[in-house]
Amino acid sequence: MPGRPSPSRRTVLRGAALTPVAGTALAACGPGDDEGALPTTPTAPVELGAPEEIAEGSPVLYREQHVVVSRAGDGSLKAYSAVCTHGGCAIGTLEGKKLVCVCHGSEFDATTGEVLHSPARRPLVALDVREENGRVVAGPKH
Repeated sequence: MPGRPSPSRRTVLRGAALTPVAGTALAACGPGDDEGALPTTPTAPVELGAPEEIAEGSPVLYREQHVVVSRAGDGSLKAYSAVCTHGGCAIGTLEGKKLVCVCHGSEFDATTGEVLHSPARRPLVALDVREENGRVVAGPKH
């Protein structure tokens, strides 16, 4: 086209190299992405560990089972699914009382399930939790 300079080889190659990355990032975090790849709760009760492992105020993340459990001051247990409500990624990082999803940076309070940092908008799914035969067991709400 007259009057319009041709793009340099560097410009064309840079654009080609960035296109797949940008397309992947947009596809992974699009509208309606609240339905995740992993089930948001265990489908059956799962055995987690000994009750002594869970100290008051110090949540424990059970990565393989995708569950986080905490003990309140009165000794009661609370459990939440450790699957991000934004993209369905398994949450594998617990920093103090904060769960961090590495997929898109959502953060949750491990003791309440509440969202601390978006893009997640919904809190973690609460689970039934109990002590049974000397073990902590968590599962879907009934």
